[in-house]
Amino acid sequence: MDFLRHSPRLRSDSMSSSASQSSRTSQRSKVVLRQRLTHLLTCVEDMSSDDEAGEEVSRTLDEAFHLCGGYVPTDAFRLHMVTWNVATAEPPEDVASLMQLDVQPPTDIYVIGLQEVNATPVRFISDLLVEDSWSHVFMETLAPRGFVKVTSVRMQGLLLLVFAKQMHLPFIRNIQTTYTRTGIFGYWGNKGGVSVRFSFYGHMVCFLNCHLAAHMNYALQRVDEIEHILEKQDFDITDTPHVRDHKVVFWFGDLNFRIADHGLHFLRSSINSERLNLLWSKDQLTMMKKNEPFLQEFEEGPLNFKPTYKFNRNSDTYDTSGKKRKPAWTDRILWRIKPKTLPSEDDDDQALMSTVDETEEYPLLVIQDKYTCDMSYGVSDHKPVIATFSLELKKCYDTPQVHVSPLGAWCADHDGLLTYTVQEDFMSSTWDWIGLYKVGFKSASDYETFVWVREEELPEINEVIQISMDKDEIPLLGGQFVLGYYSTNMQSIIGFSDNFQILESKRAVMEGLVPENINGLK
Repeated sequence: MDFLRHSPRLRSDSMSSSASQSSRTSQRSKVVLRQRLTHLLTCVEDMSSDDEAGEEVSRTLDEAFHLCGGYVPTDAFRLHMVTWNVATAEPPEDVASLMQLDVQPPTDIYVIGLQEVNATPVRFISDLLVEDSWSHVFMETLAPRGFVKVTSVRMQGLLLLVFAKQMHLPFIRNIQTTYTRTGIFGYWGNKGGVSVRFSFYGHMVCFLNCHLAAHMNYALQRVDEIEHILEKQDFDITDTPHVRDHKVVFWFGDLNFRIADHGLHFLRSSINSERLNLLWSKDQLTMMKKNEPFLQEFEEGPLNFKPTYKFNRNSDTYDTSGKKRKPAWTDRILWRIKPKTLPSEDDDDQALMSTVDETEEYPLLVIQDKYTCDMSYGVSDHKPVIATFSLELKKCYDTPQVHVSPLGAWCADHDGLLTYTVQEDFMSSTWDWIGLYKVGFKSASDYETFVWVREEELPEINEVIQISMDKDEIPLLGGQFVLGYYSTNMQSIIGFSDNFQILESKRAVMEGLVPENINGLK
């Protein structure tokens, strides 16, 4: 296998390196610009009599207008990402602090990448039949907060989960997953990468969760492996067939890069004295990026948190076993904005690459808000790493493809009526269905019941179609519910009704589900 060879690697010329540096400069300039705008706009009421401040506001707005292609994105979404090598452990009872559920502004999307999930043959087969324990604990935690599992992909011990607020589901489209093995000459799935890609309000994003080769001396092999994964993985999407074709790529996982050269005593002394900056230059990923142009395209926040490997389990103490593994930042989260154009020899250094195409109608900005680890979890010898991002974008569309609505009062004493209307052309199918979901449902398959859409022919745009749901399938006890249109071809829910109340059925008393109400008393 070429990607496993330890032969000298071909290096691109200095132009590629310069282009990547320009890309990072462009990204940093947008972050600084955003901070300046935020500060200036919060003080704008005090600037009415300050000519100099007014001129600064004008200059900043002009610069923003230029950098962002004539538009400053106003729709902002919060992305919360976690990567954690769980070392075959069972999940803790409470993952609420890991999810930071009460953070403000609230989260819109959760992306959770796990490595070394228990994948013994018996356990792996059982996980195919029911949700694995890790997926279960995250679903149970997030569903009451209105988050629905968009999709997941697993390759033995590698697991990638994506959750989104219910309101965003109709705008998450073209969902696809894939995986690439690199362990044991590419035949065994203990190492490699799993990916999820989709369109978010029309912006193509890809999440790649990796577990790369271990041990200090295999840094070059790790680079070979990620390069192989990026080249090997493909999707059945015309405009984004490969990972790097997406507008934004998030690359994360147990990348296994170590801290080179320094001895164990120096490492621990630097960590204990909080002088982490003394270790950055010897971080293997940082070192490899200097010579690998494709790695230079990926951005990463500062490593201002302790190395997340290797700990004694259920403690904050680094490895005291006989092996005494050196601490390292093995668990990482990086991101890449698709370059505007490939550089040419005649390009000016200041215009080689841009985070946002200046002529692009729908720009997207990615700003990292937090990059840290959570030291409170000890079930594994790794600590989980958390990164949060603001995705500032202009929506390509904001209308669901299908509108669904209940008709009249719903109760299990009679059939329920509903209508649906196709508002935008899509690849519909007579195998599409409309599910009845209890508010707080976990995934598209977590329905109470469902009904097939019209079977005879596909609907016309804006045609109102009425169908009914059998009363025997409607929950007797009632409660708060929502209707969702599931597209078989798109493998996702593409339209919801508003939440509505199903009344308690008279049959509920007859069947002993609730006590009979006599003179106002139960």
